[in-house]
Amino acid sequence: MAQIFPESANWAAKASILAGLLFAATVLGILLNINRIHYVNRVNIALDQPVPFSHKHHVTGLGIDCRYCHTSVEHGAFAGIPPTETCMTCHSQIWTEAPNLEPVRTSWRENKPIEWNKVHDLPDFVYFDHSIHLAKGVGCQTCHGQVDQMPLMWKVNSLNMEWCIECHKNPEKFVRPKEQVFSMTYRKPKNQEELGAQLVADYNIQTEQLLNCSVCHR
Repeated sequence: MAQIFPESANWAAKASILAGLLFAATVLGILLNINRIHYVNRVNIALDQPVPFSHKHHVTGLGIDCRYCHTSVEHGAFAGIPPTETCMTCHSQIWTEAPNLEPVRTSWRENKPIEWNKVHDLPDFVYFDHSIHLAKGVGCQTCHGQVDQMPLMWKVNSLNMEWCIECHKNPEKFVRPKEQVFSMTYRKPKNQEELGAQLVADYNIQTEQLLNCSVCHR
């Protein structure tokens, strides 16, 4: 019986199968690593806000402490978004006619909260407590970056599971003295791991529990 397909068809079939496998592997690789892509995680992207609030101006320029606005950060799971009343403590006296502060004045007059766009938005299945991290020597700067240099707020870390686990596996690389947790000028010393190991012991950080699923997923 005469051969219908030429011998070259075998190579074409093999090449097609190989190309299909390579394509499938590429797609799988993208899907497995998509959460590492900064654009997907909106890392280093400043979100538009109803009021162009500048941490750089308020923190670096005016010297306002984080806790003045984020009043619950030391005692609760959430750092807290300041109510309009906090803004109006100053802005009922200064910049009272500034156009970009009109949403603040409207919020105050109508007794309606400002609807900010959330920058650090964790999934509902993740439990995170600000107060316990601060109590154990994790600084604001560690997760949120140089907030004091941000004209508009953006996210500097992905906050994905892999990123969190890196700290939970090696807390001695990240913890700092408690009196420095709110400092934006703190820099890790050369003996960070030695100091960190001592702080882990002093702060009773139970490293054997940090990788327990129930710590973050409750």
